[in-house]
Amino acid sequence: MIHQSWNEKPTLKKVKCVHTNAAKYIVNRALTAGKTYDVKNETEEFYFLVDNSGKVSGFYKDYFEEM
Repeated sequence: MIHQSWNEKPTLKKVKCVHTNAAKYIVNRALTAGKTYDVKNETEEFYFLVDNSGKVSGFYKDYFEEM
């Protein structure tokens, strides 16, 4: 259950949200375009980061650009 300790883990890197135009899901409630987020974990397809609610959530990488 590694996901339960992600908030306490050190930040791997920072990414900037470039858009919230999701085809299938509503992400504009959790992300803000232009804002920088702390990445806590990463897979090939997703970033797991601390979103606007203060919780760690997973999002497709195409919403972000690396800094």
